[in-house]
Amino acid sequence: MPEGDAVYRTAARLRAALDGRTLTRSDFRVPRYATTDLSGRAVLTTISYGKHLLTRVEGGLTVHTHLRMDGSWRVQPAGRRLPPGDVVRLVLANAEHQAVGVKLGVVDVLPTGREDQVIGHLGPDLLGPNWDPAEAARRLRRRPEATIGEALLDQRNLAGIGTIWRSEALFLAGLSPWRPVGEIIGPQELEQLVSRTAWLMGLAKDRRGPVTTGDPRPGHELWVYGRDRRPCRRCGNPIVRAEMGSQPYERLIFHCPVCQPPR
Repeated sequence: MPEGDAVYRTAARLRAALDGRTLTRSDFRVPRYATTDLSGRAVLTTISYGKHLLTRVEGGLTVHTHLRMDGSWRVQPAGRRLPPGDVVRLVLANAEHQAVGVKLGVVDVLPTGREDQVIGHLGPDLLGPNWDPAEAARRLRRRPEATIGEALLDQRNLAGIGTIWRSEALFLAGLSPWRPVGEIIGPQELEQLVSRTAWLMGLAKDRRGPVTTGDPRPGHELWVYGRDRRPCRRCGNPIVRAEMGSQPYERLIFHCPVCQPPR
């Protein structure tokens, strides 16, 4: 699933292609909105919030999309042939560009004034103007029995972290993914954890992907994610790949048992 920094970059591409331009075509290929037509309306802007995208158009409407596991937005010259098969969920086009939503997990149209209906339950966005590390830490502490690995992935606590950022953030903090939130002493430790993650994501949002080691060379960017059975870059012991949570929310976690001890 694309993470917050990737969704942020997607919003930037959509802004560059659609903002301030009048739609010449809107093609909703989901049953609920099959007859919806936004042609003739100008696109005001697209913003990201966590892993959600909100495209606002004239007339007080917002197109809400979520990429889920396999979705993407492709920006192309107007009139280019669409991908074959039934993968296209939405097309928004103007005289110059067309934005093609492929395998989108969510497609909604709602009044702009009611965007809270789809994002109001989320915690602070690590890349947004409302980012508040103290509030994120407070939300994490609401369930002290939850493991820190599961709590970080709960978008109600903070919005935008996925499996990559979770693994990397916990390694840098020296925290085991299975450590209960209530055993992390003091709010400052949690605030430092989320603040460091927000800072690294802020750097990554203008790149092609995350870099947590400071070394952007291919294969050197990350400390633990995707490196199962390979030596830890710090201690040399093998990185372990495991799964956290329960179906259908089970997600991969990578960690170093030596650098991230259970206690």
